[in-house]
Amino acid sequence: MSNNTNFKALVVEENTDGTFNKSIRERNVDDLPENDLLIEVHYSSLNYKDAMSAAGNKMITKNYPHTPGIDAAGIVVSDKSGTFTAGQEVLVFGYDLGMNTSGGLGQMISIPADWALECPSSLTLKEAMTYGTGGLTAALCIQKLEKMGAKPADGPVAVTGATGGVGSISIAILKQLGYEIIAFSGKPEQSEHLKTLGASEVRHRDTINEVGKKPVGPEIWANAIDTIGGDYLANLLKQTKAGGAVTSCGLASSPEFAMTVMPFITRAVSLLGIDSVYIPLADKKAIWERVATDMKLTDLESYGEEITLEQTPAYLERFISSTVVGRYVVNLRG
Repeated sequence: MSNNTNFKALVVEENTDGTFNKSIRERNVDDLPENDLLIEVHYSSLNYKDAMSAAGNKMITKNYPHTPGIDAAGIVVSDKSGTFTAGQEVLVFGYDLGMNTSGGLGQMISIPADWALECPSSLTLKEAMTYGTGGLTAALCIQKLEKMGAKPADGPVAVTGATGGVGSISIAILKQLGYEIIAFSGKPEQSEHLKTLGASEVRHRDTINEVGKKPVGPEIWANAIDTIGGDYLANLLKQTKAGGAVTSCGLASSPEFAMTVMPFITRAVSLLGIDSVYIPLADKKAIWERVATDMKLTDLESYGEEITLEQTPAYLERFISSTVVGRYVVNLRG
């Protein structure tokens, strides 16, 4: 472990004309916030929220210059709180990391000790970040559907944004747990890839909206995981089987949707919100135990593309242009 107090980080700066630029800069540990836990980051991952922060979205990050990165996996350098010992492998997801606190797209982070959890022994740091926030969100979606009674025998699970990080990991875990999956994507050229992940059927995402303004549509899927919001979410609910549920965890299409209450009161369909940012640390530990056991994917390497810190500016643009495929794992030490 390096004792050098200088480190590299992605830095997003605001220009005088209101535009933003991204570059890899050298920083010093003294530039980091004063917190108990200092971590040498080995891996991070790219997420939609990172792209919004890097694009200058003030709803995500208020002040610049800033280092995004809402998750991180690394080695404890020091912990003034005594919660962790030097050399321990730890994971950090959510809370304020990468939003208004310097994030995982830097080789060092300084955070409150209660933001971190020990990396499960059955996962390497790279494996943990191959799941990353996207995989954590996928696992939380599936767990919540299960709590509502979902089981493979009920029928197919619809997954929107199927080629994205949450969508692709959702498909893989659902397949491993025995579910049939209908994958929805705006990228028809990725159909074979989605079937390789475990999708039984691949449809264009716009077919969800063919139900139009009808208050309800045909009952097609037993449950659904929605990552894009907007009309897609509304129309997923309209076509969910009686007693089924839809999890909502993203807004790539829109944060707003309009519909009647008919699916809720005539079919007892449930809309389930998913928060992977501020949930209690104990709940994060619990879901990671599942990710490390029955939800652990055997061919995990195939779900993430490893990139270097230097490649992150270009790869973050893929989220803005909706050309993301799978998970992007950032090797901070590569």
